Amino acid sequence: MCVGGTSVAADIEALNRGVHIVVGTPGRVTDMIQRGHITSQTLRIFVLDEADEMLSMGFKEQILTIFRTMPGNIQVGLFSATMPDDMLKMTEEFMRDPFKILVDKESLTLEGINQYYVAIETEQYKFETLTDLYDNIDIQQAMIYANTKKKVIELGERMAEADFTCSIIHGDQEPNTRESIMKDFRTGSTRVLISTDLLARGIDV
Repeated sequence: MCVGGTSVAADIEALNRGVHIVVGTPGRVTDMIQRGHITSQTLRIFVLDEADEMLSMGFKEQILTIFRTMPGNIQVGLFSATMPDDMLKMTEEFMRDPFKILVDKESLTLEGINQYYVAIETEQYKFETLTDLYDNIDIQQAMIYANTKKKVIELGERMAEADFTCSIIHGDQEPNTRESIMKDFRTGSTRVLISTDLLARGIDV
């Protein structure tokens, strides 16, 4: 597991012992390749998950840097909930005659689920709007997503101050901590789970 915010030395030690699979974020994987601890020329398969999120968060250059170090015969798997035109165009740079499986937009929304949004003019109105929703709608449990770890922590603190029983979860936490938090949410011990958006599609409740 090569992700930012964790010990570089621990990653190097694990890689030097020898591994069959490396899971990581673009920045840390790029760093390990540049340091010579991941020998990209020996890789057989490269999988990029949540590709739309990776590109929207500004990792395009890092991803392209990783691909440029790969052997020409590597198998590439690209997975994403959405496929914007710019991402499809980018795949032409590193994929050869890819086999595409695309789902119509109309098929993405699950039957029986209603979706709504509240247009908010400024960031400062978000918390008041959120608490207004809780005052007017009967919500047994909810998952709230924020786009940075900092916002997750800040929102968790404000929710706790407002007497909400809530937990926060993000990628910098230890795996056993995240699993404990998810267990509390699944059993109903926690009513509100606040998460970073990178975990949005990886949580199963």
